Amino acid sequence: MSEKIKVTIDGIPVEVVPGTTILNAARQIGGDIVPPAMCYYSKLEGSGGKCRTCLVKVSKGSEKDPRPMPKLIASCRTIVMDGMEVQNITSPEVIEARKGVVEMLLINHPLDCPICDQAGECHLQDLAYEHGSEATRYEFDRRTFEKVDIGDKIQLHMTRCILCYRCVFVADQITNTRLHGILNRGDQSEISTYIEKAVDNDFSGNVIDVCPVGALTDKTFRFKNRVWFTKPVEAHRDCGKCCGKVTLWYKGNEVLRVTGRKDTYGEVEEFICNTCRFDKKATSDWVIEGPRNVARTSVINSNHYDTMHPLPVIKKDLILMAANKVEFEKATKD
Repeated sequence: MSEKIKVTIDGIPVEVVPGTTILNAARQIGGDIVPPAMCYYSKLEGSGGKCRTCLVKVSKGSEKDPRPMPKLIASCRTIVMDGMEVQNITSPEVIEARKGVVEMLLINHPLDCPICDQAGECHLQDLAYEHGSEATRYEFDRRTFEKVDIGDKIQLHMTRCILCYRCVFVADQITNTRLHGILNRGDQSEISTYIEKAVDNDFSGNVIDVCPVGALTDKTFRFKNRVWFTKPVEAHRDCGKCCGKVTLWYKGNEVLRVTGRKDTYGEVEEFICNTCRFDKKATSDWVIEGPRNVARTSVINSNHYDTMHPLPVIKKDLILMAANKVEFEKATKD
């Protein structure tokens, strides 16, 4: 077994195996210091390096070469070195750069959260709330597309797409054939199939789960309900195609949709087949395991907490409290 190396992120040391990226090292620590990621997906080979939301500052390269890196780097594609020191939320430069990245992503992505089915579980919505600007400086016409069906149960709304490539990677790596991809270049790039409704395979529904925004949506669930009015329940069944482990989204006694189970970072733990996703929407089809454990701070948890717990004090809060204390002491001395 390889000897572990030490990296420090926002002042917190962690030991990781060689070959670990800065992003995954931060995920081992957890909490608020984990950089956001819109395109990286740990289950998909080759993902990452496209959205730039995970930019961090390397203030010390390594023990052997302590020089800082000259510019901000993508943490999802940068391998840690022994003795490396990284700044994420403790760097004003990173915070300002992330604000600019969000502004760029929102140049074409419409803020139509009130009518978007992804609202409440959209990573870009969270990112815009945490790092977005109050106004845009963009004055030109935005890109717009007509909604199209790329499968009998999948609708593509390219106007919302941020070109993260996740749906392309998942089609490449878990299906026998990929019938959609990126067409054209530059600001003309778009996800398409050339032939409408061409996507048709047993695992095509997973492109819905990996999409971080509302560009790819489940036609069987569209406009049926808001996610925070539903109750997620974990269940499983014997399936000859996939793992059969899913999350059922209930409204009363009705199963409105079925999705793959997702981890803390919104990534599917195991991909599921279309039979489980679209055809098994009766409680009798499943073995119910119990309510899904949803983060206390998530809007999905609205109105159905099991127990009431005080919100945890996170590292960012401690940093802000320390800064406020310094400002207060300085003001009282003056």
